[in-house]
Amino acid sequence: MVNRWHLDTLAVLVWGVLFLQLWLTGKLFLLIHPNYKWLTIGAGFCLLALGIVLLVTPRQSRGNHSNLLPPNWSSGLLLVTGVLGLLIPPRPFASAVAVQRGIEDNFALVRGVQTFRRSNKPEQRTIVEWVRTLNVYPEPDAYRGQKVDVTGFVVHPASFPPAYFLVSRFVITCCAADVYPVGLLVKLKEGDRSQYNPDQWLRVKGEMDTIEWQGKRKLAIIPQEITPIPAPKNPYEF
Repeated sequence: MVNRWHLDTLAVLVWGVLFLQLWLTGKLFLLIHPNYKWLTIGAGFCLLALGIVLLVTPRQSRGNHSNLLPPNWSSGLLLVTGVLGLLIPPRPFASAVAVQRGIEDNFALVRGVQTFRRSNKPEQRTIVEWVRTLNVYPEPDAYRGQKVDVTGFVVHPASFPPAYFLVSRFVITCCAADVYPVGLLVKLKEGDRSQYNPDQWLRVKGEMDTIEWQGKRKLAIIPQEITPIPAPKNPYEF
């Protein structure tokens, strides 16, 4: 008979194994900010050790009532969730999620209080550093002619004209539950965005220019070179 003790022990073991599997397979950064890496790894080892201790503890040491308790739904739910986590590998968020989370309207906005580190050379700024710079000093003309060299994935918002797309990244502050998208507008000098598929990763090199966008002046990348690249191991920025 499966009782609460068995479910608790199995749930602890499975979650310990899950944390360590995510770390060893390099998938951990798809779910948490790197600042919490060692905390998660330590938790995985602790859970695994606790589960082994519970597993080998003699029955008489568990108390006379431990085997009489009925199965606990919360322990069962934790166990099932952990098993699913082992069987279904996490995947990075895609452009559809970026659209759902409002990148179409707020592509040049960093939310909340962020640590601001500005690169001295414009071409060394990441997408997030560009967006944070614009948040601090949002005058588009101040950046005209500055060099750009960024990497990100393609987003095709439905309301954008054919010559425009977004090169985007997700920002993670704690875990996957709080990620949000940021992006920079790209204006193609010729052709249309259909040559670049949604979710395709690109390196975009060019210059910043000021354009008229929905009745306002906006900053856009005028690309000189667009190169497809593999998706990075860690797709998020911080």
